[in-house]
Amino acid sequence: MTQAVIFDCDGTLVDSEPLARIAWERSLSPYGYTIGDAEYATLVGLPYLKVHGFFADRVPGLAAPDPFWATYSGALFELIDTQLEPFDDALETIRELRALDVAVAVASSSPRARLDRTLQRAGLADAFRVSVAGDEITHGKPAPDMFLAAAERLGVAPERCAVIEDSPPGVAAGLAAGMRTVGVARDGARLDGAHVVLERLTAQGVLAAGA
Repeated sequence: MTQAVIFDCDGTLVDSEPLARIAWERSLSPYGYTIGDAEYATLVGLPYLKVHGFFADRVPGLAAPDPFWATYSGALFELIDTQLEPFDDALETIRELRALDVAVAVASSSPRARLDRTLQRAGLADAFRVSVAGDEITHGKPAPDMFLAAAERLGVAPERCAVIEDSPPGVAAGLAAGMRTVGVARDGARLDGAHVVLERLTAQGVLAAGA
């Protein structure tokens, strides 16, 4: 029944969430702001503009989104270039799905510049038939827009797609899109509502969610 699988990127394909937090901490430290664990957990999976808006409400004098992006992305891209590691189970799952002629796409909250850099660094620049970045759609996760856009570009009906996500906003977006939704909980995160929650990705486990 599953004709296409749409992957989230950060935290699903690559271990980038710790790097993103470091970049936020470095970018906010000149303002004297310290990020708490609980508050940062609520930001995982959200688009850049939503995260920036969250901090703009709490950090007096925070630079506007565009100039702040220059600071933040500079810190983050340095970390991506030197420390980013892909998840082996995700890489193997992509290979297995492609061997089975299942279409694969990636839909990420990251802006295009970050998504492309991440995929290039992870050796996945040519792995996906379709990619959708957070700055290419109007409503980011938990809205379903980016997953619906990926399905449309693939030419596959949403109900024939499976989504793989590691964050609650991503799971909510997959469900809102009417897609079978697979949560990958490597860090033990609660992914309520996902049709299946896996600790490690396999093609069999992903396709079973759409059965």
